[in-house]
Amino acid sequence: MMKYKYLQAGLMYVVLLVATSAAGQSQTASVHNFSLAQTVEFASKNNTQVKNALLNLQIQQQVNRGITAAAYPNLAGNIGTTGYIDVPTQVIPGDAFGGPAGSMMAVQFGLKYNSTAALQLQQLLFDGQVFVGLQARKAALDFQSKNVEVTEEVIKSNVEKVYYQLVVSKTQVSLFDANISRLEKLLHDTKELYKNGFAEKLDVDKVDVQLTNLKTQKLSVVNSINVGYLGLKTLIGMPAKDVLVLSDTLSDDQIKEGILDDAHYQYSDRKEYQYAMIGKQLNEYNIKRYKLSYLPTVALVGTYAKQAYRPKFDFLGKGNWYHASWLTLNISVPLFDGFAKDAKVKQSKLELQQTENNIDNLKNSIDKDVEQATLNFKSSIATMDFQKKNMVLAENVYNQTKRKFEVGTGSNTEITGAETDLITAQTNYINALYNAIIAKVDYKKAVGKL
Repeated sequence: MMKYKYLQAGLMYVVLLVATSAAGQSQTASVHNFSLAQTVEFASKNNTQVKNALLNLQIQQQVNRGITAAAYPNLAGNIGTTGYIDVPTQVIPGDAFGGPAGSMMAVQFGLKYNSTAALQLQQLLFDGQVFVGLQARKAALDFQSKNVEVTEEVIKSNVEKVYYQLVVSKTQVSLFDANISRLEKLLHDTKELYKNGFAEKLDVDKVDVQLTNLKTQKLSVVNSINVGYLGLKTLIGMPAKDVLVLSDTLSDDQIKEGILDDAHYQYSDRKEYQYAMIGKQLNEYNIKRYKLSYLPTVALVGTYAKQAYRPKFDFLGKGNWYHASWLTLNISVPLFDGFAKDAKVKQSKLELQQTENNIDNLKNSIDKDVEQATLNFKSSIATMDFQKKNMVLAENVYNQTKRKFEVGTGSNTEITGAETDLITAQTNYINALYNAIIAKVDYKKAVGKL
């Protein structure tokens, strides 16, 4: 039994993707004839992960608006009514009203109902944490934007691998068809030889069994390819009932094109590195924010109010409303908070150290990725070339063996073995072709050129 490793390994995860495909799609199926670039573009607009990353960017934009709002003037209105059950009593010197010296007199000032309508305008003059937040807005937005790019790159890498896997599968199916056609011709020739007494019934049965096995294997591969298409549609966010046609082709020369041109790389070419560096910048803003929380906050408040006093609850009738206005300068000085600010500063410094450690580890990982991807790519190209030559050689051997069989100088066993060797060589070439594509995608991603 032949093993199609590239289908088992390459298509395994797209089978899992099918299980998550959305239900309730439109009844009208669309036909999409896509190149790789069009497939990637479609995924960038419809893949769930990318869409959520874009939503995170929009969420950050709204968060930034909230941060900006803290620096704008704040206007508030207030209307209130107080109804006294007992009007407050005040004690005043009795001699002010003709009483004996040193005596006190209890009097009630005011009316039973008081109302106030006020407008209050507050402007923050200084708050270290707010000002740092304003400075960090762009970095926070860049952080989410870079997250979108990282997500898109991951999706693009997966799409490119699955896309070319399915393109390679067309070549495999065509090889199956050619082998089936050869075996059908061999079966016909063997039957004719059997009728004329030059072959045994066993020879006919052997070829028939081999042909049946090959057709069964083709059916299994075609089914796996169909599942692969469903997986690719799910990956790019396309409805399962739509028809996806892949327009790009693939050849050995395309895989070798620009081979190792990007051997020189920089860490900053990798989007993950760019993402990590913005994260470090946000950590530094965090430290600055908590340090400035030790400083006082200053705010200016202006208030304009109208007040009315009534002996009964009737503010819509006649009666004066008295105005009042004042300015207030509020200075809040933090004195002691149980060392909470100190804990926040130290925590943010430790988090910065973690980020720096992760960046160092990422650099090592990038170096390893590039080295490993370069080795794999070179090896895959060499294997692909070797397997292609081996496939051509196996086909020549089969053709020569078949000619010998047709003129009666070769045996059925020889031609059956040559056919098996040819199919094995073709399978090895298909595997090598797909492995070379995977290696190229991994290499381009490793050097930040995907």
